[in-house]
Amino acid sequence: MPSTDLTPAPGDPGADEPVPAEAVAPLMRGIAVLRRLTEAGGTSSLSGLERSTGLARSTVDRIAATLERMEYVRLDGRDTVLAPRLMELGNAYLAALRLPRLLDARADALADELDESVSLAVADRDGIRFIHQATRRRTMSLSFRIGDLLPAERTAPGPLFATEWAPEDWARWRERRAADPEDRGFPALPPRAVSSRGATPGPPAGQAGPAAGPERPREVNAGEHPLGDEDFERRVAEARTRGWALDDQLIEPGLVALSMPVRGVHGQDGGRIACVVSVVSHTSRHTADSLQATLLPRLRETVRAMERDLRAAPAVPPAVSPAAPSGLAAWTGASKQELGREFVESLARGLTVLTSFGEGRAELTLTEVARATGLARATARRALITLEHLGYVTSHGRTYALTPRVLGLGFPPLSRTTLPQIAAPHLAGLAGRLHDSASLAVLAGDEIQYTARVATSRIMSANITIGTRLPAYATSLGRVMLADLTPAERPKPTVPALTPRTLTDPSSLTAVLDRVREDGYALVDEELEEGLRSIAVPVRDRTGKVVAAVNVAMHSSRRTPEQCIAEVLPQLRTTVDAIEADLRVAGRFTRVPAS
Repeated sequence: MPSTDLTPAPGDPGADEPVPAEAVAPLMRGIAVLRRLTEAGGTSSLSGLERSTGLARSTVDRIAATLERMEYVRLDGRDTVLAPRLMELGNAYLAALRLPRLLDARADALADELDESVSLAVADRDGIRFIHQATRRRTMSLSFRIGDLLPAERTAPGPLFATEWAPEDWARWRERRAADPEDRGFPALPPRAVSSRGATPGPPAGQAGPAAGPERPREVNAGEHPLGDEDFERRVAEARTRGWALDDQLIEPGLVALSMPVRGVHGQDGGRIACVVSVVSHTSRHTADSLQATLLPRLRETVRAMERDLRAAPAVPPAVSPAAPSGLAAWTGASKQELGREFVESLARGLTVLTSFGEGRAELTLTEVARATGLARATARRALITLEHLGYVTSHGRTYALTPRVLGLGFPPLSRTTLPQIAAPHLAGLAGRLHDSASLAVLAGDEIQYTARVATSRIMSANITIGTRLPAYATSLGRVMLADLTPAERPKPTVPALTPRTLTDPSSLTAVLDRVREDGYALVDEELEEGLRSIAVPVRDRTGKVVAAVNVAMHSSRRTPEQCIAEVLPQLRTTVDAIEADLRVAGRFTRVPAS
């Protein structure tokens, strides 16, 4: 029978400490549910969460209802699914950290130049977490995501961070390895393959290890680590001397990585490691030796440039604490009144404390947290005590700061979310309200391509599937996307007469696009197919650029053009507003593919 997850796992912050008397138990339970959802890849049944957390089913139901109210999860039948809005927690940490924004362009340029994956990582106690990934699109590609936690000893960044460990850090590391010999506390790790003799496979035949000697797994017995403590201690000593470190297939066979530290320059962090940049490849392209020999000079240049960028970056003055987000006290009160005991008010308030941090608000006092959230000081204090016990907040004197562990609350699975995945539940809601088909499409040259669609169950409806392409100029979806382009960017408007009403004259089409750009929507009436009427609005990213479009399509007998504008357009705009809100959160520190 699993135990209720109200205390950290072995090796986690607070694992050996009693739960503070002032800790908020509902907040601890809610975080336990979010952790289990994250470890499950972002989706779990309510009964699965009951089993994995050890919480009562009624408690899980109340937590799920509260998180749904916060738009942090959505309930899809029997499943609970993480929602993009949850990424605002991790965004608060990344904004306060500033490193992704300052260094991601250098990492991306290095990945393009080397045609290899490049990552940035920070230390999370005796592990590492990724804060930026620039991956290559290949059949053999990396599956690690922003926010994934890996054990220091099985990575290239780990030995570099460990060069700064104090004796108590080493003691904690040994305690964690003893308590978790199979690394079960790191769900991002692939399962360790063990042969019948109990040996973890090494590199493929003929592949060399690093120049300084073998760093491949030794023969182990069940329940033991593939590398002994002395192996990691040796790698740390080498990293201290060399200034760089290698991972020769410690995570899994075939994966090799080369890492160098980027050192901070401001205040107390001057000279200490701010983050580690890694070039990651696989043995069909590089051995550990060749990775060092061919890529280390270029990696050094990038690290020097990154450190110059950090020196040149102006210190961010303390931001004025924002007004209480959405009137938190009023919102939680209204939610409690509407949902009754199904709404866990202390959970909602506690999670909101995490969002009070950000750029210019990397360190906050209790008073500033209370002001930013609109919570009473006593309420904010109890939330901070709870979050600090669980390792999501650290205190320095009178100030508090977020830790990298915040990224473990949903960020890894959500960091790979695509625009169609973001749009799908909103399209379903739109189609359900209007009883007509709703679609998302992107522009592909002079055509549109459908990337998400929710059809109605009508006897007569448009027969369109995901991947279908149609001429952009003859569709409402295409026109709102073309209207965002300059005349020079638009493909030549050549349109065949698909129906007697198809607009084919180039000058007339240009005038229509100008009007669409001004109106913010396009209505196409029987130009693509007789009897088909559709209305569309654009979807914009964080920069205001149109990246897709959403439409509602119907038979012309269903609604007049005037009814489409009066009845459908407001619903369409509300839906797109919700999609764009999710896209802004999801795309703040990650790339959201449009298809």
